[in-house]
Amino acid sequence: MWSGGPTSFNPQLVDSGITAETLSPQIFDTLLKLDSDTFKPTPHIATKWTVNKEGTEYTFDLNPDIPFQTTPWFTPSRRLNADDVVFSFRRMIDSTHPFHYVGGGLYPWFAGLDFQNLLVDVQAINPHQVKFTLSRPDNTFLSNIATSYAVIHSQEYANHLEKNDSKDKIDSHPVGSGPFALNEYQVNDFIRLTRHNDYWQGPAKMKQVLFDISHRGTGTLAKLLRNECDVLSSPLSSQIPTIREQDFIELTAKPAMNVSFIAVNTSHPALNDRNVRKALNFAINRQNILDSVYYGTGTQAYSVLPPNSWAYQKDAIQVRYDRTYALALLREAGYEQGLELTMSVPLEPRAYNPSPRKTAELIQSNLADIGIALNLLTEDRFSRSDIASNTKVDLILTGWIANTGDPDNFLRPLLSCDSNRAGLNVSSWCNSDFDFLLDLALEVDKPRYRINLYNQAQNILNEEFPVIPLSHGMQFQAHNKSLTGFQVSPFNAQPFNKVERIK
Repeated sequence: MWSGGPTSFNPQLVDSGITAETLSPQIFDTLLKLDSDTFKPTPHIATKWTVNKEGTEYTFDLNPDIPFQTTPWFTPSRRLNADDVVFSFRRMIDSTHPFHYVGGGLYPWFAGLDFQNLLVDVQAINPHQVKFTLSRPDNTFLSNIATSYAVIHSQEYANHLEKNDSKDKIDSHPVGSGPFALNEYQVNDFIRLTRHNDYWQGPAKMKQVLFDISHRGTGTLAKLLRNECDVLSSPLSSQIPTIREQDFIELTAKPAMNVSFIAVNTSHPALNDRNVRKALNFAINRQNILDSVYYGTGTQAYSVLPPNSWAYQKDAIQVRYDRTYALALLREAGYEQGLELTMSVPLEPRAYNPSPRKTAELIQSNLADIGIALNLLTEDRFSRSDIASNTKVDLILTGWIANTGDPDNFLRPLLSCDSNRAGLNVSSWCNSDFDFLLDLALEVDKPRYRINLYNQAQNILNEEFPVIPLSHGMQFQAHNKSLTGFQVSPFNAQPFNKVERIK
């Protein structure tokens, strides 16, 4: 079960949600995949790769025996080849590509990484070999193309759609090479995937997977308890005690690469003052949020990076609860008489924040204690691509789930100047020193140098506070014990092709 349906079935067009986090690994394949333990990229569609000494050319050898799915809307005549890889990546980086503007022309996850300026070209050397040319060395490139966003589409299918003047169907009626194919989608009701019998790693154990997207909250747990569904994705923390009491349900929990935070609209006159932003940070009692919202399953955030990041730096000096200091900072900024702010609160529970409304109310109480009146504006969900329409919102309660183990995957998409120019920087914040550190970290070849650079970047964030880190959540999944074969990852759902019913 999943709370909320997709806006598209193409993960290239989104930056979070069910499409990227759950559906993508079922429908599509990627060149590489990330090892769940080491976070390092490993072969997948690409069997091996080489890199030139400058670090700007990557050549991949492709598995020659990967069939695309046969669907009610398309029957492929060939296996996946280099042309499909070229099509999939050129669509994103080339504004003259016939499919670039299909679906709006914004590829938010990649835009946040400045991918269109990094990837200069992608070429088919032969049917089973493809070369990527970069504008500069980038230590994160391999990890980024191993994420659930960097999927491979069928160029043959795209050509078919173009001839029939129905190019938009490439995103609503997908054709991939993954273990399951889209079969049926009823808006606000369900998504049905059926087994791809010719899947290159062997047919999935289950004939179909049905995603219930009809409603949220306690109703989802009730369906699990009544055996109306088998799997509950990201249950609320308040539901955990009830789930643990059930003998027929297995609850799995894993540390997740995520963070919950408040994005501060730095274009607001008062919030453009660093002292006001720091006052908000010191006013929030994070331990109270952990106790009331996470029920012991979360950890306090001292940085945007989570504790399992290799560049994590705990800053208990700048990130702490200190009401007296918060009041002093407000007085210094000239707001001792108080301040009125608005905060957007997406209500959709996520692994990084299992109960956003409750979190928001606790923050509202904390800020009232230092003379700030916080008005809460609730909405179903939040998308970074909607930032332009939220100019009157002062704060946004949101978060981030990483897709790789690299620190750049947290820092650049959320806070870089490139992300800001793309309209995806939730704080409308741009700092050239911060960007310089991120860019340098992509090119240096020694891990200790990269750690030092990312530590400096975190120091800037914890002086400027364009975002106020709150907490890190666990990734929970509850499923009926009659099922086995789930693969665990700190990033998103894994392919369900090994899942089967044992009794």
